[in-house]
Amino acid sequence: MLKQNFLLFFLGMCPLVGTAQNPIVQTMYTADPAPMVSGDRLYLYTSHDEDASTWFVMNDWKLYSTTDMVNWTDHGVPLSYKTFSWAKGDAWAMQCVERDGKFYAYVPVTMKKGGGAIGVAVADNPAGPFYDPLGKPLVSSGKGDIDPTVLVDDDGQAYLYWGNPFCYYVKLNEDMISYSGDIVRVPMTEEAFGKRDGNVAERPTLYEEGPWLYKRDSRYYLLWAGGPISEHLGYSMADSPTGPWKYAGTLMPTEGRSFTNHPGMVDYKGHTYLFYHNGALPGGSGFTRSVCVEQVEFNADGSIRPLKMTEGIREGLGTLNPYRKTEAETMAFSEGMKAAQNEEVGVFVNAMHDGAYIKVRDVDFRQDGPSRLMARVGTTHNGGVTMEVRADGVQGQLLGTIKVPMTGWDDRWALVETEVSGVSGVHDIYFVCKGNKPGRLMYFDYWMFMK
Repeated sequence: MLKQNFLLFFLGMCPLVGTAQNPIVQTMYTADPAPMVSGDRLYLYTSHDEDASTWFVMNDWKLYSTTDMVNWTDHGVPLSYKTFSWAKGDAWAMQCVERDGKFYAYVPVTMKKGGGAIGVAVADNPAGPFYDPLGKPLVSSGKGDIDPTVLVDDDGQAYLYWGNPFCYYVKLNEDMISYSGDIVRVPMTEEAFGKRDGNVAERPTLYEEGPWLYKRDSRYYLLWAGGPISEHLGYSMADSPTGPWKYAGTLMPTEGRSFTNHPGMVDYKGHTYLFYHNGALPGGSGFTRSVCVEQVEFNADGSIRPLKMTEGIREGLGTLNPYRKTEAETMAFSEGMKAAQNEEVGVFVNAMHDGAYIKVRDVDFRQDGPSRLMARVGTTHNGGVTMEVRADGVQGQLLGTIKVPMTGWDDRWALVETEVSGVSGVHDIYFVCKGNKPGRLMYFDYWMFMK
């Protein structure tokens, strides 16, 4: 029934189910996207809504990455509120930026002594491990210290914005773990953020929360989640990273099944992308959200063309090489798969029922094609579990079938091979898990085709 309801849901949401990319993560609930480009890869940090949440139950942050904007790799949990000895919970919206080969994650948490604060953690690579260099908060205004965003400007000066219902900023020092001067509260004027209907003393404008600072050419953009609830995305523009800001309009109207939203904008490989969240997955709501992405276009005056929630990116930026080891958690889309992580193999995926599948986009087998497929898999079931490998659809051309051996648990794995034939050129590949068994059907770590 879960499988049937999922398919019916997506048939209703996405007219072009075969090209659907949104939400870009289907193996768990994600929210508050924070993109970052490092080298030739786009990294995406997200917060993580726990299953069946009826409040913002969020204990850690997740990391995903891509080189083609259609296949995303799950890198697991790079840090959590437990990274900070002085925090007791609430791993809400964060952002990570790179400077001089170091990675700085700015996070909001609830302090053990009560109240919220912004902390900073540092790592040598995007996936961590991150550590707390201060052992205390970086900044705390005493009210609404959530949703940090950071921009390192072209002159080297870095700015940290945050806040709900007020919007604050400080100038970070070159070390990125301290700041100079006072906390500045951005004036909440109608000219800067538009006018809110009604009489709400602390919220006279449309600004609600979730600021995101972005620069394009010589213009600065402050994207934000706007009220009243349910939220839309709005934005303001300025000629300086500290304003004065001028309200520029609605970026994305209120849509989807989440009453919150959160923008994250980044340039990558000649394109600009807006990340946001909704409640589009089965069981989705304002407390079980899912991250999505749209391509952004600008008008001649620098304003952003308004966006709506769609099925996502249709054309990838490259192809995937199947003759290299590829993690099973690298995927364009999935159904019935749940992400997990352990010490033995790191991140892997679980097939939760018969017919659960992973779709990998734009796999280039070249002219001669492969002869074999190797995969690391396992199951707790004794016989009857297989994984079909198909081209261009769940019911597409069958390339090969892997018999999944019983290994005992997901700390024990088997490396198996099967013959494949009849495929060359570029195809979408589906790994379809089959078996009439109760509970978790199998677990899957990585795959690789061979000549």
